[in-house]
Amino acid sequence: MAVWNHRLFNTKEEDMRTICVVTGSRAEYGHLYWVMREIRDHPQLRLQVVVTGMHVSPEFGMTIREIERDGFAIDGRVEMLLSADSPVAIAKSLGLGVIGFADVLDRLRPDLLLVLGDRFEALAAVAAALPARIPVAHIHGGEGSEGVMDEAIRHTLTKMSHLHFTAAAPYRQRVIQLGEDPGRVFVVGTPGLDHVTRTPLLDRETWQQETGFQLGSTNILVTYHPVTLSTEGPETAIDAILTALETFPEARILFTRANADTAGRVIQERIDAWVAAHPRQAMTVTSLGTVRYLSALRHMEIMLGNSSSALIEAPCFGMPAINLGDRQRGRLRAPSVIDCAEDTLAIVQALRRGLDPAFRQGLEAMVPPYGQGDAARRIVATLADFPLAGILKKQFHDFNPGDFA
Repeated sequence: MAVWNHRLFNTKEEDMRTICVVTGSRAEYGHLYWVMREIRDHPQLRLQVVVTGMHVSPEFGMTIREIERDGFAIDGRVEMLLSADSPVAIAKSLGLGVIGFADVLDRLRPDLLLVLGDRFEALAAVAAALPARIPVAHIHGGEGSEGVMDEAIRHTLTKMSHLHFTAAAPYRQRVIQLGEDPGRVFVVGTPGLDHVTRTPLLDRETWQQETGFQLGSTNILVTYHPVTLSTEGPETAIDAILTALETFPEARILFTRANADTAGRVIQERIDAWVAAHPRQAMTVTSLGTVRYLSALRHMEIMLGNSSSALIEAPCFGMPAINLGDRQRGRLRAPSVIDCAEDTLAIVQALRRGLDPAFRQGLEAMVPPYGQGDAARRIVATLADFPLAGILKKQFHDFNPGDFA
């Protein structure tokens, strides 16, 4: 890949547009990596990187180090996570985030703030950008995740943003239905899939050496996060998962850590106890990192849990994925996704179906619904060229069926 260097083009520093990218979690960074690369190497753009949330938490692996190893300079850190996951702690973390981002954005003064998805860390950043009169570009608007508070955060970010990069045409329609100007809403696919076409992944042996996890004939990747709008605690669901896995004693099982949402620690405590009782069969990791995680999707047989990666990245590898409960309700699905209740018997049946060679063979002609792995270049071309004069003033765009033609 050719690397652009703005100095070769004699671009004046004052003519360059500064894009500040905010990232708060390992999953979000995986989606933003190639966008950040493209911004950094663009002759007319200057990249700023602000890290927050789980990236700067020892409990979640201090994944800021991964960003630095990838060659990105860190322009700002916002430490906002309290060492608790109760609703009060999450609300207070959000408040701390707004305070921290107010200071960082006042110092950096970017031309545009770029955020992705539906996390409360992004909401804190955008809330601070609003009074600072910094325009916002948002990736992955218009999607649904009806089982979690992230659904409301995502649509809130849409209304607070000025440019929109959606992953599929139905999501562009939803953003326009929220009153956004169609001329500011672009279908680009998901930038997370750029890894599939652009990032060298690890071979089987190298992956095993780097992770310390020995693959067997059947390998299950488990990623389960809190369902924040559920009226019940996560104990029943995670216990159903662990009981179902007892039915597959021959399988090797790799758990990735639950995120920092309410009750995440409850989930992790149960997983850790189960892994301790099955040391020869299972392992848990705080963070695989992008390359090791995507390589896991290539080398393992099936995914189980409620992560968006089951719907977005896993289909690109032809990997069957068991999607549990309501956390991802409302998203587009590939044929590789098996929706399943958070019930032991249902999970066992779904795993058997997904592990059936005939089911996997039927996925060979599957076309994933989230793009072709070229989103980053399309996003960055718009970030460089879209006129910013007057962008802060938004008019509510009334619904017109012709907008979707």
